[in-house]
Amino acid sequence: MAGKMVFSCTICRKSAGNDLRFMSSWWNHVEPAPKDPILGVTEAFLADTSPNKVNVGVGAYRDDKGKPVVLECVRQAERRISGNEKMEYLPMGGSVKMVEETLKLAYGENSDLIKDKRIAGVQALSGTGACRLFADFQKRFRPESQIYIPTPTWANHLNIWRDAQVPQRTFHYYHPESRGLDFAALMDDVKNAPNGSFFLLHACAHNPTGVDPSEEQWKEISYQFKAKNHFAFFDMAYQGFASGDPERDARAIRIFLEDGHMIGCAQSYAKNMGLYGQRVGCLSIVCEDEKQAVAVKSQLQQIARPMYSNPPVHGALLVSTILSDPDLKKLWLKEVKVMADRIIGMRTALRESLEKLGSPLSWEHITNQIGMFCYSGMSPEQVDRLTQEFHIYMTRNGRISMAGVTTGNVGYLANAIHEVSFVGGQKLYLAIKVTSLFSFL
Repeated sequence: MAGKMVFSCTICRKSAGNDLRFMSSWWNHVEPAPKDPILGVTEAFLADTSPNKVNVGVGAYRDDKGKPVVLECVRQAERRISGNEKMEYLPMGGSVKMVEETLKLAYGENSDLIKDKRIAGVQALSGTGACRLFADFQKRFRPESQIYIPTPTWANHLNIWRDAQVPQRTFHYYHPESRGLDFAALMDDVKNAPNGSFFLLHACAHNPTGVDPSEEQWKEISYQFKAKNHFAFFDMAYQGFASGDPERDARAIRIFLEDGHMIGCAQSYAKNMGLYGQRVGCLSIVCEDEKQAVAVKSQLQQIARPMYSNPPVHGALLVSTILSDPDLKKLWLKEVKVMADRIIGMRTALRESLEKLGSPLSWEHITNQIGMFCYSGMSPEQVDRLTQEFHIYMTRNGRISMAGVTTGNVGYLANAIHEVSFVGGQKLYLAIKVTSLFSFL
């Protein structure tokens, strides 16, 4: 009997060993994910031991000494809520007070839409979470639809709608030759899209190009959207941070509202309040009436429930405290203008430094663009040279984060850009001259 038990146990151990080997092979087919292009730049920068290294790849504000900033209005708000902060769950829709104040920023302090309760608004995990909630909402309630996304756009937009399983199309946006807006091609794409299409639009400070339509162009876009019955979903990650004026930065949204559009909007406080790690934002959808808004909000909450159940409380308390207090809001408006003005000042300094070096290329696009990012027009090969020879780090599409430019490094950056772009620029310059000569002859 004992022998049989030993034999049986041996078989069990062998069987268990086989099961363990089988279980250990479950994930053998999983390959490492490709590195995020932006986070990869930061990793390479941190590993560089050069004293001259410069990081103009990170999408977070830095002061003129290259240091992260916590706004004074945030510090004061933290002191006010300290000791009073509750650790209970927020509702699935988040902080009602934070959402109310956030809607005022996007839609206007005295918006009739807010008074009539026609907006379904929920707190989201910053702008990324707001976009993802909307993408899932679109898939669930308009499963036949696609999303038209500008070329180029923030890379994560593509991931968000892909993972929500919404088919994607693109529309023209950036014009590489002029380094500005390809407005004619954009309008053609809007006109040629099937009626009732969904479009993703950047409300201000387009990422990554820094190229925004003018007010008149926004009016034409809105008019054509109405003619085609398109739905506009605005990602507004930089309100106030682009121009220093939140009202001016919301102008595109206000134009669409004036034309009677029922839009969607993602908002974030990462950039304009420096609350990057707090992940506080808002998703809102304009509806026909209060009844529809209640229904839409309930469905947004249901989508959020299996994702993350409810959003975090601390960042929402900071935002609602700042925006609901006149003195703190005034201080925030002052501080966000200081940040925006520093970025604008660095654009001017970089352009002037390049022009003083005698570059034959035009650098007007540096100051024509707006917001944190400058689409420099440099090729991936030129960006590689900047990294290898000058220890300057940026994404290979030539996008410069102007937040990484300071009075201390702008001259070094300009010299390096001039060095890597001059040869190609000189050839281009000569080619234009020769073409002009033959045209004349």
